[in-house]
Amino acid sequence: MGEEPKSKVGGVDELSVVLPAYNEEPNIAKTVRAVAAYLEGKGIDYEVLPVNDGSADRTGEILADLARELPRVRPQTHPQNRGYGAALRTGFDAASKRFVFYMDSDGQFDVRELDLLLPLVTDEDHIVTGYRMVRKDPFVRRLNAKLFGGTLVPILLNVHVKDLNCAFKLIPRKILRAIKLDSTGALINAELYGRAVRRGFGIKEVGVHHYAREAGVQTGAHLSVILKAFYDLFRLRQEIIRTEK
Repeated sequence: MGEEPKSKVGGVDELSVVLPAYNEEPNIAKTVRAVAAYLEGKGIDYEVLPVNDGSADRTGEILADLARELPRVRPQTHPQNRGYGAALRTGFDAASKRFVFYMDSDGQFDVRELDLLLPLVTDEDHIVTGYRMVRKDPFVRRLNAKLFGGTLVPILLNVHVKDLNCAFKLIPRKILRAIKLDSTGALINAELYGRAVRRGFGIKEVGVHHYAREAGVQTGAHLSVILKAFYDLFRLRQEIIRTEK
């Protein structure tokens, strides 16, 4: 007898889930278990790739325990903290499935809302992303998003999306193979979109819910992170123009 046919939801029959994590001891087990339970229910061929970005707490230890319990969980580890973009890139490089989904590990998204993205996957030439209908973030983060993603990125990179840094994205691995990502920090989403659009790929959007963080500490709102992202954006524009022809 031959192999049973794979299940397919929208255009997705297999999925790598990347979960960047830095000091997420209170959240990581709940997030990984929720992702695995959701995908088991869908019948999709999947793998879960939590990326421990040099956490100083028990994140790595918890992930090791989860990997022993759940065979489709394959933790990736940075011995030292390298940054959000670096964590995503490590997960993208480790992904083996045809589609790659990433979500933060802090509990601010509900993986079950992937149900909203999956029907929009009709080809391998579009990134499908959520946008936060109501952001449950500090004022500094929301102001940064308005200035950075809502003003500068459209002007400099010709990227027009409702929510640039929404960490709820489904990306065909074809797109990740076609572009080369270099960002190690907060600029990773702008680079992903900028390079993809320059290569002729498209973006589809759908609204998702966003929840207040219940545990742990946010790092993205630090002024140093924000200022570096603004500085790096101008350098990124020149690099994309030079390399993505």
